Amino acid sequence: MEIVWIAVVLLLTGSISYLLWKNHCLKRDVYDFAQKLDGSLNQLMNGNQLETVVYEQDDLWGMVYEKLYRVSDLYTHKNQEVSEEKESLKELVSDISHQTKTPIANIKLYLEMLLEEINPSESIPYDTPKGIVGCPMGTEYLKKLDGQVDKLDFLLQSMVKISRLETGTIKIQKSDYLVAETLALAIEAAFPKADKKKIPIYVECDEDLLLNHDKKWTAEAIFNLLDNAVKYSKTGSYIYISVTDGEIFTKVSVTDTGKGIPLERQGTIFRRFYREPEVHDSEGIGVGLYLARKIITMQSGYIQVESEVGQGSTFFIYLPN
Repeated sequence: MEIVWIAVVLLLTGSISYLLWKNHCLKRDVYDFAQKLDGSLNQLMNGNQLETVVYEQDDLWGMVYEKLYRVSDLYTHKNQEVSEEKESLKELVSDISHQTKTPIANIKLYLEMLLEEINPSESIPYDTPKGIVGCPMGTEYLKKLDGQVDKLDFLLQSMVKISRLETGTIKIQKSDYLVAETLALAIEAAFPKADKKKIPIYVECDEDLLLNHDKKWTAEAIFNLLDNAVKYSKTGSYIYISVTDGEIFTKVSVTDTGKGIPLERQGTIFRRFYREPEVHDSEGIGVGLYLARKIITMQSGYIQVESEVGQGSTFFIYLPN
């Protein structure tokens, strides 16, 4: 009887030992599988192609790795196709930009030459067969044509900027610059239109405030906000710019006293080519705010707007410190 009990105890001990050993092996295999999977996924996320490995054993990891390798190969080919398409698009945008500059510049030159030939003080009858140069309305027609050429040039340049930003042709190059200098660039570009409408631009900014940002493109974004503020504000109003240095973000606020934006439209004004119905016939093509948001987003920042109809608008640019 004792021999039977001893045999049972030995059998149970052996079974338990075997189960413990199998559990240990299973844990080791699961851990090893998880490590291999994690390493392969990290390589894929970093854009690296997996190595070609032949597994002699027809196990689970071998089948999973084969499928991961196929995904890696497909991903690599797709990336290559996208890169080639981007390069083609970059060349196209560059070619369009180059090809349109010369004819537009020539048209502007010819218009200036025609305007110089016309003497508005001379009274020439309408029936005089001298074409537009001899027409009393010739000067006005040429000035209107000159304005349309300016709009065409602005449209083409805006399209080129958008294409370059979206295709990665233009890279954001951040460095430590004085915010006041960036504001000065934006205000300098917006000043002619503001001065024409007698709209002063007030600025409140610490002259020694440094911020890590792209000076050129940030000035472009702020200029677009100022240009909109001037465009939709009445003669004699004002624009106020203030800069606040926070713990996480530096905030640039651009406030105008223009017509304001209805609440239901404030979520759509940053869309490309969006224009409000009541200003559809006025100057502009609806890319300024889209470009501004694109530029700030590429610097890990964001833009907000607060507005009330008839009370003006305030655009807030937040750039990380």
